[in-house]
Amino acid sequence: MSIVSQVILKADDELRYPSSGELQGIKSFLETGLLRVKIAETLSENEKKIVEKASQELFKKRPDFRAPGGNAAGQKQYNQCIRDFGWYLRLATYGVLAGDKEPIEKIGLIGAKEMYNSLGVPLPGMVESIRCLKTAALALLSKEEAEETAPYFDYMIQYMS
Repeated sequence: MSIVSQVILKADDELRYPSSGELQGIKSFLETGLLRVKIAETLSENEKKIVEKASQELFKKRPDFRAPGGNAAGQKQYNQCIRDFGWYLRLATYGVLAGDKEPIEKIGLIGAKEMYNSLGVPLPGMVESIRCLKTAALALLSKEEAEETAPYFDYMIQYMS
C-alpha cells in the first residue's frame, strides 16, 4: 500500500485530516516519483541482462549449484533458478515503485522461505543469488538511483537469511 493510501486510511480511522508531518511524507514520496519510475524502467528494460550477469556471478561463486546433484544441475532446475532471478528483480521493482517494502512482503516473501525449505533449496544459496542480482541491477543505475533501490534488495536478503 502506498504512503498516500496509508495516510488517508489512518486519518480516516481517527476521524481527522492528515497531519502536517503526514502531508510532508506524501510530498517527499511524490517528489521522488519520477526517480522511482526511471529506476523501474531501467530494471524492467534490462531484466535479461541483469539476470544473465547475476546468474553468471552466482555460478562462478557457487559452481556446486550446477554440478551433478546441485540445485541447478539439470536444465529444468537451471531454468527455474533463472525464473526466480527474474521474480526477485520484479519484487524489487515493485518496492521501488511503491516506495515501500510491503508489496515485496505480500506478493513474494510470505511463504517463500517455507517453499524453498520444502523443496530442499538451500536458503544461503537464495540469499547469495539475491546479492548477485542486487549487484548486477545496481551497476546499471546512477548513485542516487542505486541508493533508492538497494534497500529493497537488502530487505529481501534479510528476510531470506
